[in-house]
Amino acid sequence: MSLRDDAVRTLTDWSPPDGDPGQEELRRGYLAHLAAHEDGMWKSCSAGHLTASALVFDPVDGRVLLTLHRKLRMWLQMGGHCEPEDAALAGAALREAQEESGIGGLTLLPGGPVRLDRHLTPCAWHLDVQYAALAPVGARETVSEESLELRWYGCDEVASVADDSVVRLVERTRALVGEVPG
Repeated sequence: MSLRDDAVRTLTDWSPPDGDPGQEELRRGYLAHLAAHEDGMWKSCSAGHLTASALVFDPVDGRVLLTLHRKLRMWLQMGGHCEPEDAALAGAALREAQEESGIGGLTLLPGGPVRLDRHLTPCAWHLDVQYAALAPVGARETVSEESLELRWYGCDEVASVADDSVVRLVERTRALVGEVPG
């Protein structure tokens, strides 16, 4: 199965949180984009492309790791463009989270994507498929070339440093972590 096929399967099978109509509209839009653009997974697609990201969440201390993105100068979750070696969206999100955080042993929260978010970047529209990655106990971050800085924030602090998209991702992740049997 190709990465594109995996993305179509993932988005077809995914149910928006709480039946959110905005998330359903994005889901359908992502599928329409992939149907209209053979290259819709890749940065080369100037009409926009799917990206994969993961919010690194420390379930023990109830905090999240954000990156001060080198190019965008914004506090964001880890994530970015899919690569030819990626076989699945979930794998791309996990790869990005590990590369950008320097943390090994991250595990994606079960159940697939947490949210979808569409935003304009300098290169094109990003149709972001957002996951959550659980950090292992004692995780230590390492700044990568993608970041100016990495910093742990309490979930209640995120709104003071990040945009609404990141805040919504944190809120949804917190809700899902509370639903996962410990």
